[in-house]
Amino acid sequence: MRRPPLSGLLALAATVPGVVVALGGADLPSPVAALVFGGAIIGAAFVLAWAAEAAQVDVSAGLAVAVLALIAVLPEYSVDFVFTWRGGEAAARYGADCAPPGGDGTPACSLALANMTGANRILVGIGWAVVVLIAWRRSKERGITLGRADAVPLAFLTLASLYCLVLPFKRTLTLWDTAILVAIFVAYSWRVSRAPAGEPDLVGPSAWVGGLGKVPRRATVIGLFVVSAVVILLAAEPFAQSLVDSGQQLGISEFLLVQWVAPLASEAPELLVAGLYAYRLHTTEALGALVSSKVNQWTLLVGTLPVVFAASSRGLSGLPIEPAQRGELLLTAAQSLLAIALLLGLTLSLRAALALVGLFLVQFVLGAVLPPQWHDRELLALSGVYLLLAAVTVVRKRACLLPMLRDGLLTRYSDLGGDLRCTTTGGGRLRLRTRLKEVLPTGR
Repeated sequence: MRRPPLSGLLALAATVPGVVVALGGADLPSPVAALVFGGAIIGAAFVLAWAAEAAQVDVSAGLAVAVLALIAVLPEYSVDFVFTWRGGEAAARYGADCAPPGGDGTPACSLALANMTGANRILVGIGWAVVVLIAWRRSKERGITLGRADAVPLAFLTLASLYCLVLPFKRTLTLWDTAILVAIFVAYSWRVSRAPAGEPDLVGPSAWVGGLGKVPRRATVIGLFVVSAVVILLAAEPFAQSLVDSGQQLGISEFLLVQWVAPLASEAPELLVAGLYAYRLHTTEALGALVSSKVNQWTLLVGTLPVVFAASSRGLSGLPIEPAQRGELLLTAAQSLLAIALLLGLTLSLRAALALVGLFLVQFVLGAVLPPQWHDRELLALSGVYLLLAAVTVVRKRACLLPMLRDGLLTRYSDLGGDLRCTTTGGGRLRLRTRLKEVLPTGR
């Protein structure tokens, strides 16, 4: 193809109004602003997907997916950093509770964690499930099977989730947490950078970019990454704010808006990218991108919140974790552990996907029927359900746990051929079945 496909030009064109409004500072009605900035985010998401696909010509597929996941969560970073910065300013002005004396609103410090927990639960409860459902709709396959190399992000997600399980029992999110979580992210980034380059299957705009010469191809890929990242950074916050402003006219709780409406805006790019992959039956890339996004959010995002808070509050006391937020953190960590357990055999079945989305929706049903004073008990009960199901699933798939961790953390990428799946046999026993493209020496 000598000319860029029309779909690529339309995606780029969709980003223009949002950029112009953001830079020009035009004051639009909230619903109109939501449409303008939402269109910019959607256009940038498609550009991001095509750039990441084309990047696989020059770099490893694992690194390309990791970069895609990192850039795709930039909206969430920008929105959460705004709330965290405001929380730090409130802490410097009003004290540790981050709220003015006698105020009846949500403490500013709570909004940063509310946005983060909502985004994480949407990513797993909706994103992972939607990928499987789209794949089932398109191919009638009742699940997605990943390759052994996909054990890498899953192993690091396991480490991050186990550590985040202790956060609900702390009073503050400190710089020590930053050091540990960022270290996990750095180790993960180094690990995926060692993945060998594969043979990408490119179509549409990504095929046009991939077909360019070496120098123009790399320049175009870098340019698309930069353009999409800039558009997302410019549009994400005003998009979220315009949705919040529209919702406030209906008298909806500020906490609920920050926890669910704003993340829906900021998570749109990565969900759209994954949905596009799944629709084209690139199911491994779709689910792999969302797992990588979850690693990024559970490590780099959570780990950098104390840094932003310390800078804005001009202190080192740490981001306060309010009592109500401890339940939210516990539920988020419990959901993450169940998702990992369901994916232990590197296969996410249709039944498991329905379980994730079903449990995700239950919290809204309970929140609607139970009185507000039962909210903490509801979070605790749901967390217990998640943890119980996770424990049962791990026991049933226990034969897969150590192989997954070994493959994810230690095994060389050159030895990660084929895929690894766990299946149950009669009597509840497990059988580990490994299909390899070539016979690998085991030393036994």
